[in-house]
Amino acid sequence: MASGKQQFPSQKQEKQPGKEHVMDPVPQATVPDYRPANKLQGKVAVVTGGDSGIGRAVCHCFALEGATVAFTYVKGEEDKDAEDTLCMLKQAKTSEAKDPIAIGMDLGFDENCRKVVEEVVNAFGRIDILVNNSAEQYVVRSVEEITEEQLERVFRTNIFSYFFMVRHSLKHMGEGSTIINTTSVNAYKGNPQLLDYTSSKGAVVAFIRALALHVVDKGIRVNGVAPGPVWTPLIPASFPEDKVANFGSQVPMKRAAQPYEIAPSYVFLASKESSYYTGQVLHPNGGVIVNA
Repeated sequence: MASGKQQFPSQKQEKQPGKEHVMDPVPQATVPDYRPANKLQGKVAVVTGGDSGIGRAVCHCFALEGATVAFTYVKGEEDKDAEDTLCMLKQAKTSEAKDPIAIGMDLGFDENCRKVVEEVVNAFGRIDILVNNSAEQYVVRSVEEITEEQLERVFRTNIFSYFFMVRHSLKHMGEGSTIINTTSVNAYKGNPQLLDYTSSKGAVVAFIRALALHVVDKGIRVNGVAPGPVWTPLIPASFPEDKVANFGSQVPMKRAAQPYEIAPSYVFLASKESSYYTGQVLHPNGGVIVNA
């Protein structure tokens, strides 16, 4: 990818969730020359928002590492992306793993999260890895523009769903299980154009730290990942075309990441290699120093 120049062709999607299959270029979910080592063999993983972007890349790496994968998507909006991801995971899965499943659901509501967890448990018996990754964001010029409806919608997707998925999953998670929550570099440096999104991601950081202490005696670890700019459907669905064209150029590495560059952080946190990590956040952000 270019460094210090226009990153992407100008483009805009009219609403969220964005669609990966219409992006130019399509985000890269598969890790080049990735060498799996059965780090997640026999594990059952649930990834919210796994149909595209970072979630898709995480699902793919998990499948390569031997996990049985279930992911969620927004039914009616992300059907094509979910279908593409399912095909990708079926090709990547190991012989010991069960076929992946995709569950269409709006996770902003407790009952829907309960249904997702029940479907996964009915299919696979338990949950070993929970990745809360769903998110939405809206550009605003001032706090006065943020309606109560938008604020509630953002928080329902970005933090309520994390609480709901955890509270229903925990009863099906045993010692050695892991929870990984996606936050954002914006939670650490602030973003004046994404006030409600940034606030919700700050809540995720606090949730990671508190939940880690809450479940440490159960032998369950809780960590997070705070990506910097990443080329995902959220970007053309959020920003104006000129911002999309130069997306990522503001970080020290002068470019946005591809999803495959973020996914290995989740593999590490889900595996035994991170056995002494809990309550922590990894920062794949292109060189932004956040001191956290």
